Amino acid sequence: MALSTLLHIKQPYPFPPLHFSESQIHPKKPLILTSTPLFPTLKSHKKMIPHRPHAVSVQGVLSDAMNLIQSAHPTWKSALFSNLLIFVVGSPILVSGLSISGIFAAYLLGTLTWRAFGPSGFLLVASYFVIGTAVTKVKMAQKEAQGVAEKRKGRRGPGSVIGSSAAGCVCAFLSIFGTGGRAFLALWQLGFVASFCTKLSDTVSSEIGKAYGKTTSSII
Repeated sequence: MALSTLLHIKQPYPFPPLHFSESQIHPKKPLILTSTPLFPTLKSHKKMIPHRPHAVSVQGVLSDAMNLIQSAHPTWKSALFSNLLIFVVGSPILVSGLSISGIFAAYLLGTLTWRAFGPSGFLLVASYFVIGTAVTKVKMAQKEAQGVAEKRKGRRGPGSVIGSSAAGCVCAFLSIFGTGGRAFLALWQLGFVASFCTKLSDTVSSEIGKAYGKTTSSII
């Protein structure tokens, strides 16, 4: 059977037929097969892959969560979630100023504050904690040598947290339950702010006074 006849026999498989030129079947020249590609090229393969949306970044998730927290009306659920998120992020600062039991007490205080007065009330309490911790650490070695430093390197426990926030917690509960109606809401807010401002001024004056003061004076 002639070679040209063999090359034109229909193949039993669904592949495109092979085509040869006269020069390609010459015995002294290499055999070169020319046919339609059986597999898609990389370019065509990319067209076949369906488009997938990009993965959502962690920063985007945190940004959406913070926007949701700030826009939503304070509830117990949002207060618990907000404080958990903030406490996890700020754990290095919390550990430096509070004991483990103190952190738990501060979490309850933060949750109550957020539920009563929202992010602005929580920011006030957080500012009180940061400033109070900073002034407590001032000249800690000198204070320890004089015997006037706070225990545990200035890391306060639940007793200190509760004692510092007792008046503010009362105002928070009165605000949550709407005691006195809307006419008294501003009064509870004022009492909350005044309680922490008073406590902060006491902490700053005593800690700075122990570090730099020479003569103690009583204003009472």
